[in-house]
Amino acid sequence: MLFKNPYLYLFNHRFMPYISIESGPLDDMQKRELIERITATAAETTGIPRQFFMVTIKELPESNFGIGGRTIDCLKEEYRKSE
Repeated sequence: MLFKNPYLYLFNHRFMPYISIESGPLDDMQKRELIERITATAAETTGIPRQFFMVTIKELPESNFGIGGRTIDCLKEEYRKSE
């Protein structure tokens, strides 16, 4: 649904969609592209104007992620050694 005046959406609904992403380290270009694409997809899917979406990216070190009881940085190191 497209709005002739998107600010009427905010007035009528009184909330702004918030999207939070947690990931490993990203460079500035990756962050910009991720924010642009996620906002565009969410706006298209929901019909909410894109200017109302808030997106945050929380970067975490790979030592803070775990799979199968081992951290990502350890898994990457094991993988490199096996090549």
